[in-house]
Amino acid sequence: MRRRGTGDPEEVVFSPVAADTLLMTTRGSLRLATRGSDLALRQAASVREALVDRRFEVELHEVETRGDRITDDLIHRLGRTGAFVRALDEEVLAADADAAVHSMKDMPTDFPPDLVVAGVPERAAAADLLVTPGGASLSELPNGAVVGTSSLRRKAQLLAERPDLTVEPLRGNVDTRVEKLLATGLQAEHERRIDAEEAESDGDEGDDTDDAPEFDQSVEAWFDGLAEIERRALERDAGTEYDAIVLAEAGLRRSGLLHRLEYERLDPTTFVPSPGQGAIAVTTRDDGDAVDRVRESVDHPRTRVETTVERTVLSELGGGCIAPIGVYATLQGSYVHVTARVLSGDGAREVADKRDLPVDDHVSAAASFAASLADRGAADLIDEAREAAEE
Repeated sequence: MRRRGTGDPEEVVFSPVAADTLLMTTRGSLRLATRGSDLALRQAASVREALVDRRFEVELHEVETRGDRITDDLIHRLGRTGAFVRALDEEVLAADADAAVHSMKDMPTDFPPDLVVAGVPERAAAADLLVTPGGASLSELPNGAVVGTSSLRRKAQLLAERPDLTVEPLRGNVDTRVEKLLATGLQAEHERRIDAEEAESDGDEGDDTDDAPEFDQSVEAWFDGLAEIERRALERDAGTEYDAIVLAEAGLRRSGLLHRLEYERLDPTTFVPSPGQGAIAVTTRDDGDAVDRVRESVDHPRTRVETTVERTVLSELGGGCIAPIGVYATLQGSYVHVTARVLSGDGAREVADKRDLPVDDHVSAAASFAASLADRGAADLIDEAREAAEE
């Protein structure tokens, strides 16, 4: 790279020789399969960035999954093989992609033998958030408040804390769910502002004039000040009027929406997250170069240990996505502290426990922990959930 002489405005010029040198340092290319949603693409982009930093050329390959095509059913009814996962891994097995990028919590525990989780990047926050238009906490929601979620686990844990709540299904991408929450309030606000502006322009001086709302902005100025997601919410037919929704903190952060919202963070040691929540998993075939390339570029040992414990407990219990199961592990020195909750669908019954597992034997210790939960009644709750899912 060189600069022109001092007599000319400074300008950077790339030398062909330098460009050739850059190309020679490339360590190879990788094709990453990903869903096409905004959140999935952001997650895949973070993996691509880590690989590019290690001098790999990376292409993102968008794949439509069954979960993307079916929008009118609850996630737990879309099949135990992983509604958002299988199509991506099929691309890898067919050699149409070198690796696939998944939200780990969506991955089934029964794994194809020819695939391996080659990389687990550092996990984002694992907690769930209660999102409301005005920032109310779970305890502050009115009696009978409508809370949106399509997660069996979230529904059961909400009802265990607040049996008076009405929990309604909520599907869609992260931004779609937020729009559904905001829609009713913003549309009502829009109508009030239009009515007030029309009354003012008509010179309405009826008896109710003193009770009419006063606004310091025109409707147009108010609209111009809205965020893009709020503008989309104005145009959405929400259907159900939600007082609150529950979403993963990691998804909201990765989508760039968190700073736009009012929320309460639900303590993950009591409102226990889904196994692997907040983590990304990168799968590859177990017989190719991609395994080592991905592992050396993106794998985070602490996150791998924690999520391995969580998914081992889930796998041993056998609940998959059909039962309300929360498992949360944190590495603390030479131990992994793990909390688990298995609930009935209505949140009225549960089996819960906490344990410190030795990190040097965390897989077998997690399996023993799961066995103790099963013996104490977790297996019965899971069998009930399985029977209900099959009806």
